[in-house]
Amino acid sequence: MNNRAYLLILVLIAAAMAGACSGPDKPATPLETLQTYTKAMKRKDLTAMKLLLSADSIKMYEAEAKSQGVPLDEIIKREALVGENQKTFEFKDEKIDEKAATIEVKNSFGNWETIYFVNEDDQWKIDKKGSSERMIREIEELNRQRLDDAINQGRQDPDPMASPTPIEDFPVPDHKD
Repeated sequence: MNNRAYLLILVLIAAAMAGACSGPDKPATPLETLQTYTKAMKRKDLTAMKLLLSADSIKMYEAEAKSQGVPLDEIIKREALVGENQKTFEFKDEKIDEKAATIEVKNSFGNWETIYFVNEDDQWKIDKKGSSERMIREIEELNRQRLDDAINQGRQDPDPMASPTPIEDFPVPDHKD
């Protein structure tokens, strides 16, 4: 082979290696992960979006896709964190723990909601599975409280100041045998 062929092969190998190494930058903070995710979402880059989701979140979405008979990408698109038409992105209260983090984000309705993160292999990932589990627990607790309230509405608490009536003072019906 001549020098041009070697040079061409080296250029192709270098290009392939650069392409393999490219992809979303490894975010250093949960906020950077969230910003990278929203940029990927706006570009409709589902591969980058999936890379920023926790392993448990991907498993949850795979199960959901299978149960609905749709591709995983359809679920990823549907479950995006911010609305496609949302132009501004407001956040507050980034809280970072060793392996978990949260950020409050204003949604398209103007309400603040919490985005959960988990640290996997020294990378912050969006934890939709953990978020779903927390939401389910909160709903279950709210439902339990409502059920308790409904049950307790039918009861009247005894007056703690009243003295109990001794059993012998209750009238006993006459039984004539």
